[in-house]
Amino acid sequence: MARLGDICIQITDGSHNPPMGVEQSNYLMLSSKNIDDDHITFNDPRYLSQEDFEAENKRTNIKPNDLLITIVGTIGRVAIVPNSLTEFCVQRSVAVLKPKPEMVYNRFLMYYLQNMRPYLEQESRGVAQKGIYLKQLSNLSIILPPLDEQRKIAAVLDKVSDLIAKRRQQLDKLDELIKARFVEMFGDEHHLDDWNCVSVGEVADICVGVVIKPTQYYTDQGGVPAFRSLNIGAMTIKNADWVYFTKEGHEKNKKSIVCENDVLVVRSGAPGTACVVTKEFSGYNAVDIIIAHPNIEKINSVFLAMFTNMPHGMNQIREKTGGAAQQHFNVGGYKELTVILPPIELQNQFAAFVEQTEKTKTTISESLQQLETLKKALMQEYFG
Repeated sequence: MARLGDICIQITDGSHNPPMGVEQSNYLMLSSKNIDDDHITFNDPRYLSQEDFEAENKRTNIKPNDLLITIVGTIGRVAIVPNSLTEFCVQRSVAVLKPKPEMVYNRFLMYYLQNMRPYLEQESRGVAQKGIYLKQLSNLSIILPPLDEQRKIAAVLDKVSDLIAKRRQQLDKLDELIKARFVEMFGDEHHLDDWNCVSVGEVADICVGVVIKPTQYYTDQGGVPAFRSLNIGAMTIKNADWVYFTKEGHEKNKKSIVCENDVLVVRSGAPGTACVVTKEFSGYNAVDIIIAHPNIEKINSVFLAMFTNMPHGMNQIREKTGGAAQQHFNVGGYKELTVILPPIELQNQFAAFVEQTEKTKTTISESLQQLETLKKALMQEYFG
């Protein structure tokens, strides 16, 4: 048994200073949203000037094979810095760990800390946003088998993690296939004039979910699930973290009850992200999101949602989006959105292609879930 602070040369949090308006440079500033288990993503990175990077790098000195762990907000995601990633810094939501190689194998430690996520979340502090202090991290107790055994354990978990990564890549490629098929059938965002164009409001009835004090309708005692922006992904429903309306609140807000084939669009945070309500989620309520009831004789729901998610729709949405701290898209903006209107038969043909592709994605997703369950079981076996 050893303290994390004793098996690491350094445990440091990232910069407490936000990037200062640099549009793009050679120096990345990553946050907790860029750290996922086993890997680092580059979705919406921020940038630093060379001067700010040099000042920050002097303090954290991040190198390949260091560990990055999220310590604010979503706590306990851990990844190793790859050899290909240099000249970057992290925000304060991420801590940098430099393991002592003579005591602990970095990949063993990565998996060990991933397994401790429930404990770290339980020990987090804060009101508006919870976090783990560096002192708490340093005092974590780590069970250390001999280095040879650490490497063997990590090798087994690496094999499962590699399979998980391959499944995720397969899903990403299928998403790209759907996008490519859309462009093949309907052209790119620069050729909207090749088709008859209308406003979304001409082919769909648009309303909005509950906006004024929706929490007055919430209940912890069962109730009716309600969509929020975090339940909406691009062409997918995130079936977790639901809030629930009382039956009375649900009845009082009938206008925001969603039906099968409705298109739901995010207003705040990631404006324009859209999905289609499937039969399983018909009858749910909705909070502060745009709800479109398409005229299915004129426009296919899957086609409308895909158009919204593609650059065809997103470029227009960005022009209509306001807000500095949090981007916001209003109902009027979606009503006015210009959408192409190909023959309904062609739209239905695209929707059928999406349906077949989604079946393949479902099979891969089930395999992915099984692998993730296996990984958790193995980590529990190895680490307790």
